[in-house]
Amino acid sequence: MQLKFSTPNLPAVAAASMLAVGALLALPPSAVAQPAPVAPSVRGLPDFTDLVDQVGPAVVNIRTSERVRAGAGGGLGDEEMQEFFRRFFGIPMPNTPRPQGPRQNRPSPQPEQEVPRGVGSGFMISPDGYLMTNAHVVDGADEVLVTLPDKREFKARIIGADKRTDVAVVKIDATGLPAVRIGDVNRLRVGEWVMAIGSPFGLDSSVTAGIVSAKQRDTGDYLPFIQTDVAVNPGNSGGPLINMRGEVVGINSQIYSRSGGFMGISFAIPIDEAMRVSEQLRATGRVTRGRIGVQIAEVPREVAESIGLGRSQGALVRSVEPASPAEKAGVEAGDIIVRFDGRPIEKASDLPRQVGNTKPGTRSALTVFRRGQNRELAITIAELEPEQTARKPAARGSEPAKASAAQALGLSVSELSEAQKKELKVKQGVRVDASTDAGARAGIREGDVILSVANTEIRNVREFEAAVAKADRGKPVNMLVQRGELVQFVLVRPAR
Repeated sequence: MQLKFSTPNLPAVAAASMLAVGALLALPPSAVAQPAPVAPSVRGLPDFTDLVDQVGPAVVNIRTSERVRAGAGGGLGDEEMQEFFRRFFGIPMPNTPRPQGPRQNRPSPQPEQEVPRGVGSGFMISPDGYLMTNAHVVDGADEVLVTLPDKREFKARIIGADKRTDVAVVKIDATGLPAVRIGDVNRLRVGEWVMAIGSPFGLDSSVTAGIVSAKQRDTGDYLPFIQTDVAVNPGNSGGPLINMRGEVVGINSQIYSRSGGFMGISFAIPIDEAMRVSEQLRATGRVTRGRIGVQIAEVPREVAESIGLGRSQGALVRSVEPASPAEKAGVEAGDIIVRFDGRPIEKASDLPRQVGNTKPGTRSALTVFRRGQNRELAITIAELEPEQTARKPAARGSEPAKASAAQALGLSVSELSEAQKKELKVKQGVRVDASTDAGARAGIREGDVILSVANTEIRNVREFEAAVAKADRGKPVNMLVQRGELVQFVLVRPAR
């Protein structure tokens, strides 16, 4: 294809131009139309220096430690990388403990000592020493140390931590501290520049920057995350995500990775959601959420069209718990919940968030799509069960005489559901609900799966108890433990 250009009559053009110029020169300057300003096609890169000066003094380094008996090994990996590997998306998230090598005979008992657990970040939300971080940064810590940018160091106490949203509030005894300003997440726009300050790999007050890649990412049951391309690494967790007005709009929490390194995708907890959680933690030390007792799924487009719903929306009820608020309200399996308290349910994840933010005992309206038409139901919200916490065995002298063999090892276990087995890619085993004393010293932690005891495969709690009861109490009990995708034998040494 050839492009052809039309050439004008140059002398005629020149003459016309001269006449036009002459006419313009004859007019007063005010009569000559001024050209409209043109927006620059290229804008300069943002300058973050003022933001660092403004927000940096309120960002802290957090180090945690736990008390273990001297010489008591336990674990499966590099402790400094533990927080990083268990926060991955896209791959299983192993909760990596400390390296464990062959144990030598050691005198017993051993004195306890503080062992470093990990490093993270946080930021001051009030001048009197309240700061916010991630729950996984302080999870399981016996001691929390907070270092300010001016190098002052404080021992902190955990006011409360909510694992479901990964938000924690920590307090240090100090006043007159610089505090951050909280921003409006609703004003945050995709493509907007944002900045992170934290302690990646323990390097205090490190600054990275990028843009907002997306909002409302469904990576959790109770939070729609902010996605950015800001570089986030081990130790950044709990640090602030800051907009160009110097306001905190999120808490850097997680990354997506298939290689084990930063791949340009990181996630932050929206600060408005985090502040709602922090208010409850400061008031009561825990978070209260509503529940209605249903298992839900997304509604595929083809299904929505075939049943007359029109478009993919709502939450498909896959099952209803017996005696739950949903059953009492008349919700049936196969219903599609399209509205809750007058608010639309666009996708399945909207429902647990809206119900979770509703105070238990509230009477709410539920709209379900059933067999071609909408039905209005009234439902009373119940309270979601609190997160399970480690339960330590009773002190000696008050321990029941019929304590199970597993409790003697400091372990509390439960059955694995078929869904959990599929997710964890195991055929049998029991889940560790709590680990203290001998189990904790061996490195076993909540969430681990015990596959065998003393070379005996375990299929359920009954077999686990039987195998532990048969084991020689005078010798270490070997257990095959899976954590994430890693499996290792662990020796549990009962106290003598």
